[in-house]
Amino acid sequence: MESILETLIKEKHGEEASKLNAVKIVDNLFGDLMDREKDVLVRRFGLKGEKKETLEKIGKLHQLTRERVRQIESSSLKKIKKLETLEEDLSVLRGVVESLLDQHGGLMRREYLLDILTVFCLEIINENEDADDQEKASYRNNFDFILSRVLADEFDFLSESDQFNSSLKTKGLSVEHLEELAEDLMKKVNGLKKTLSTEELLELLKELDSYTKYQEKMTVDDDADISPILASETFPDKAEVINSNKILYSLMQAIKSLERNKFGHWGVSSWQEVKPKTINDKIFLVLKNAGEPLHFTEIARRINEVGFDKKVANPATVHNELILDNRYILTGRGMYGLKEWNK
Repeated sequence: MESILETLIKEKHGEEASKLNAVKIVDNLFGDLMDREKDVLVRRFGLKGEKKETLEKIGKLHQLTRERVRQIESSSLKKIKKLETLEEDLSVLRGVVESLLDQHGGLMRREYLLDILTVFCLEIINENEDADDQEKASYRNNFDFILSRVLADEFDFLSESDQFNSSLKTKGLSVEHLEELAEDLMKKVNGLKKTLSTEELLELLKELDSYTKYQEKMTVDDDADISPILASETFPDKAEVINSNKILYSLMQAIKSLERNKFGHWGVSSWQEVKPKTINDKIFLVLKNAGEPLHFTEIARRINEVGFDKKVANPATVHNELILDNRYILTGRGMYGLKEWNK
C-alpha cells in the first residue's frame, strides 16, 4: 500500500498536497486572531523568516510588559487550539509527520525533520526551487511553530541531551535500542580516530552487535520512496543511500557527538577534522580532501569557497602556516602537500 508520503509526492498540486503548505496552514489558524495577537506570534516564532524576537523586544514595540506579551502569546495559542477546523487544517501535516517518524524508526532530529518538510513543501509540492533563504526560513519556522506549539501534545519532544540533539519522537515510543546503538557507535568511531564517509559509517553501524540485536527494529514494514525529497541540495548525501537507510541515517543525524564536516565525512563533533577552528585546521582539511599538493593561494581560495565560518583566509597567512608547521612539505614553487603522504 502506498504511503501518504509517496501519494503526495506523486500528486504534487492535488488538494491534499496543498494542505501541507505550512504558511497557508498558519494563515488559516490565525484567521480569528486580532492584529496584535498575530503580530506577537509572528515575531515570537519568526514566521516571516526573520529572527525570533524576545518578549522584551516585542513588549517595547507594543508598549507592553514582558509578562503581558507572554499572556497574549499564551491566550492566542489557546484560541487556535479551540478552532473547530483545527483537525481538518492539520490532518495532512499530522499524517505526514507520523509517517516520516515511522519511516525513520520513531526518532528524528528536529532540524532534519524540518529540512524534509520544508523541501517537501517548497520543492516537491510548490516546485519553488529558487526560494531565497528568508522564504525557506519562513516555511521552516511555520512548520516548527505548528509542531512545537499547536501539535505539541501529538508527539514527544526531546530536548538536547548529552546523547541526542533536539529531536521529535513518536508518542510513547521507547528509544532505548537507539540509545544503545548510539553509544556503541561512538565507542567505535572514537576508537578508529579517523573520519568516515556516510557509506563507511552506515557499514560500521551494521557491524555492531547491538545492530544485530535490534535488527528487527531497524526495518520498516511499509518502506516509502522519498528519494525525490532527499535529492535536494539541502541533503548533501546521495538520495538513494539515505532513502535505503532511513533509520540508521536518522540516528546518525540525531547523535549529538557525531557530526559531518564540510567535505562529507563524519567524526566526533569536537575533532579538528570535523569542526576546524584555526586557519591551520582548515589548511589541513582542505589538503586532505584534495588528496594532492596545492598552491598556497589555491588553498586560501578553497578555504574561503568552502566557508567553514565567516573568517576570510588570507593567502599570506596560509603561506606562513604552511612554512611553520612540519605536517606540510614543499613540493614545488609555492606548492604544498601533507607530510603523511610520503610515508
